[in-house]
Amino acid sequence: MDIDRISACTYPLREQPYEYALQVLADSGVRKADLWGRDPHFPEDANDQAVAAIEAESRRIGVAIANLGTYPGAAFSSEDEDARAAELDSMRRTIDAAARLGCRSIRVLPGKGEDPAIIEQIAPLMAESAEHAEEAGVLLGMENHGGSIAGHVEHALRLCEAVGSPWFGVLYEPSNLWHAGVDYREAFDLFSDWIVHVHVKDGRRTDDGFERTHLGEGDVDPAWVIAALEGIGYDGDYALEYEIADIEPVETGLRKWVELFRGL
Repeated sequence: MDIDRISACTYPLREQPYEYALQVLADSGVRKADLWGRDPHFPEDANDQAVAAIEAESRRIGVAIANLGTYPGAAFSSEDEDARAAELDSMRRTIDAAARLGCRSIRVLPGKGEDPAIIEQIAPLMAESAEHAEEAGVLLGMENHGGSIAGHVEHALRLCEAVGSPWFGVLYEPSNLWHAGVDYREAFDLFSDWIVHVHVKDGRRTDDGFERTHLGEGDVDPAWVIAALEGIGYDGDYALEYEIADIEPVETGLRKWVELFRGL
């Protein structure tokens, strides 16, 4: 795997300043970051000064910001019209900030909750967001995650089809799907046309629940994930999401993930 296709999430280092997180990525051999979309890594309401500071540190350290792990879109399912309008404004500003940082994509939320009834309401707002994203050259991806309609393959697919834009789609997260009891391979077959970004981690199902593991030690087959994505012409990044600091600190463990992934 080309190192330029590998990024890493700063979320596991969310209690540290973003400068520290970016330096850990650089020391681990990563040249791109999936920057967590909340303080202290990226303000939810980022002003020009804050974005400029991130841009400067990114250049200094030598780690580009490839994706923002942000949260706009949550209030699209609100019954309050003003709240929906404010959320749409937040979405546009986040897209603009991502474009300034040179990001390929951002993470968005498909409203709140798992009720598919919200799809009818949020689809037009997400379609309007996708139009702005197209102008800015930034992809919008909803992460396969529990507690969200994106955690249900059929709901995620319905929303993608309702929005109908190549600039909006799925942030494919095999481990999250497996954790939720969904076969990540079957899910891939259903929404492969809509994948805009990828998170990679590992874990296994046990009698006591789901257990996170080092990459390559769980139930998720990273070689299969790569082969499947490359097979559909996916040309984006693979963001390593190291969430096992209780097993080994990010500062030493992430380097092992990078080397394993490069060898696939």
